[in-house]
Amino acid sequence: MNDWLEKYRGYILTFLLCLILAGGAFILMQRRPPAPIVIATAVIPTATPLPTPTFTPTPGPVRVYVSGAVRTPDVYSLPPNSIVKDVIQAAGGATDDADLDRINLALALHDQQQVYVPRIDEVTPAGPLPGSALPPASPSEKKTSHAGDKIDLNTATIEQLDALPGIGPAIAQRIVDYRQANGPFATPQDIMNVKGIGPATYEKLAELIAVH
Repeated sequence: MNDWLEKYRGYILTFLLCLILAGGAFILMQRRPPAPIVIATAVIPTATPLPTPTFTPTPGPVRVYVSGAVRTPDVYSLPPNSIVKDVIQAAGGATDDADLDRINLALALHDQQQVYVPRIDEVTPAGPLPGSALPPASPSEKKTSHAGDKIDLNTATIEQLDALPGIGPAIAQRIVDYRQANGPFATPQDIMNVKGIGPATYEKLAELIAVH
C-alpha cells in the first residue's frame, strides 16, 4: 500500500490541486457582483422671473376757455373725456339768451381749446379762437351767412373761414396755421400768401373779409 502511494503520490496531489482550483472557480462564479453605486444629482428648479410691471400714465386734465353766453366765462380745468356740456356747466351754465342749438354739447374737449356759446340771433361770434366748438355752417349758409358782416382774418375760427366761398376745411386750416406762424394779417390781400388762395379766390372774398 505504501509502495502504491509513493508511486502515485504526484498524480494524487495534482488531482487534489485541480479539485481545489475548480471548487474555488465555481464559488467565485456563484457570487453576484455588487450593485453599482449611483450618485443622484439633485435638480434645483430655476425660478421663473416675474414680468416687469408696466405703468400706464394717467391722462392729465384738459384746460378749456369758455366764453360767450355763459354766466362765468373763464378757463376751466376738466377731467379727461369731458364734453362741451361739462365746461358750460363748470362756467355756471348758459345764460337765458344762449342759443345752445347752434353748438354740439356732446363734442369731446381737448387741451387749450376754446368753446364759444353764441347768443340767440347772433350772426357772427365775437372773435373766438381756433378750436371753438361752434358747428360748421351748412352748405346753404355758406353764401348768405356773412352777407352783412365781414370776417376778421385775424380772429376767425376754422369753421367761420370754411363758410366763406372758395374756402374748404383744408384751406381754412392753412389760414389759421399761417397767422400763427407769421403773425396777424396786415391787409386782406395778405390772404393770397396762403397756399391755395389766388387772385380768383380773393375776388370772391374781397367783400367778405377784413383785418382789425
